[in-house]
Amino acid sequence: MTEQETTPPHYRVAIIGTGFAGIGMAVRLKRAGLNDLVLLERADDIGGTWRDNTYPGATCDVPSHLYSFSFAPNPEWSRSFSPQPEIWDYLRRVAKDEDVVRHVRFNHEVTAAHWEPEANRWRVESTGGTITAQFLVSGSGALADPATPDIPGLDAFEGTVFHSATWNHDHDLTGRRVAVIGTGASAIQFVPQIQPRVGALHLFQRTPPWIVPRTDRDITRAEHWLFHRLPVTQQIARKSIYWARENYVFGFVKNPRLMKLVAKLATAHMKRQVKDAELRTKLTPTYLPGCKRILISNDYYPALTQPNVSVVTDGIAEVRPRSIVTRDGTEREVDTIIFGTGFHVTDIPVAKRVYDGNGVSLARHWGGNGEDAQALRGTTVAGFPNLFILAGPNTGPGHTSQVFLIESQINYAMAALRYACRNRIDRIDPRADAQAAYCARVDRKMRTTVWVTGGCDSWYLNSAGRNTTLWPGFSWEFALQTRRFDAHNYHLRKQAAVRR
Repeated sequence: MTEQETTPPHYRVAIIGTGFAGIGMAVRLKRAGLNDLVLLERADDIGGTWRDNTYPGATCDVPSHLYSFSFAPNPEWSRSFSPQPEIWDYLRRVAKDEDVVRHVRFNHEVTAAHWEPEANRWRVESTGGTITAQFLVSGSGALADPATPDIPGLDAFEGTVFHSATWNHDHDLTGRRVAVIGTGASAIQFVPQIQPRVGALHLFQRTPPWIVPRTDRDITRAEHWLFHRLPVTQQIARKSIYWARENYVFGFVKNPRLMKLVAKLATAHMKRQVKDAELRTKLTPTYLPGCKRILISNDYYPALTQPNVSVVTDGIAEVRPRSIVTRDGTEREVDTIIFGTGFHVTDIPVAKRVYDGNGVSLARHWGGNGEDAQALRGTTVAGFPNLFILAGPNTGPGHTSQVFLIESQINYAMAALRYACRNRIDRIDPRADAQAAYCARVDRKMRTTVWVTGGCDSWYLNSAGRNTTLWPGFSWEFALQTRRFDAHNYHLRKQAAVRR
């Protein structure tokens, strides 16, 4: 075997994932003239979360004009809130138009990425082979791997089990006795879709969500005409939505008591749609809106009032071969279990596959299982040179579009790469003290937010009660902080001169 055959291909930049983060990063690199890149995708098509989540009713809960790249507006959105197929098509179209697809290696699930200090590169192992890269960008996101609770007896269940993120479209739900476990953002979308078809639906609710009306509508032909002929009108629409949503920060971050007004709106919405007082009691949260994600729906509550639906608030004790037993001893016969229990968010899965120069995983650095995630600007991690994590710690949107925050991180990564190129830097490693100081500032801002003080236990928080997920402030503040590369916060290594 020749040396060429044993040496893995090398790239300037390797990107993990082809969702909004991966595609956005690749587009910006290519527009800057860097084509020496590769995207490693575990599936056979691009799209990330919006490829995988095909459950009935899957729709974005951020307005379409804002939930898209600023550099690739889409004048063809059909509705105020885009359905899943449109978002997936949008991502595929952007990747094709920007010539990203030819850089993608499909069916390459990353199994490990090791920093090699002596070679000053990342060695990335995947199911499709090994590559090396000077810079590594993780675009795998926080909503990549579904989370399923460990319930006694689940393995012995004789019926069909699946998660909303891996919907089993071959399983006909008509007339079935279905258990839905979880009442988060996915469940409130698919429950109204499946309720008319199933024989019985038992909704197992641990904590009820706050739900406000969904102000969705068709985008008119006149608007489509304007967006095509006068693109500035779509920019105006996007900016109007953006600044309106920035006002949410006053309740989420600045003065959580303002969220009591949202509680009144949500309670009135429930009273209009649920006439049964006992059911309303089950569905009424005991925490401030915003502590857990505020959901939007016009058809969830009406679905729960139907005679074939029961809302179960007693905790699950065990699953039996053909039933579910709650802690009060009640046994309910079911033949299908659907989990709407969200994703691994605080314990970012990719952290278990990325290793520093000593072979210690990022998850170990982040508290063993990766729950105590910390990063400078939410993007770079001390001890992991030349690594950028998009949708990283404390970059989640409590009030706005994740895409906006991802683009801010991409701006930061691009600024770092431009600095490295201009100054012949071949290694970028954040200083541990700079990272610690940044994270301390974020934690201080977080202490008085509704996400910490609102009286709930949400997926925003890790097991120690620390919010490692959201950005505690206006998104424009984060955009300003990531606009330039703060070289003074990094250990920088000058590229060695080439001997002639």
